[in-house]
Amino acid sequence: VLLQAFGGGLVQPGGCLRLSCAASGLTFSSYHMGWFRQAPGKEREFVSRINWAAPRTYYADSVKGRFTISRDNAKNTVYLQMNSLKPEDTAVYYCAADPNYRSDYNRVTNYLYWGQGTVVTVSS
Repeated sequence: VLLQAFGGGLVQPGGCLRLSCAASGLTFSSYHMGWFRQAPGKEREFVSRINWAAPRTYYADSVKGRFTISRDNAKNTVYLQMNSLKPEDTAVYYCAADPNYRSDYNRVTNYLYWGQGTVVTVSS
């Protein structure tokens, strides 16, 4: 299984980025997909999740209204559109795959497969 996240970069406050995560080696449409992030010196934290069917989405309070998660099962890809970026959004962003439907979707330990991360820096 391989999850490849890309699309990070340097952006000014108020700007936007779209992250992508391409999956291979798994039946993508059967997995719930999540995005997490880890800032320097901090623990990895939940950002967003999209379930596999009739897609239901979840967001951390800190990104609600600014970030949008989506998926294209035909392309085995999950996206994270990030708007109105703030310096506190600076982190390494990881995509992850969870084979199980669950209520505690924000726990790092519930995700089976992880991508390598892509760096997002929000700075003027």
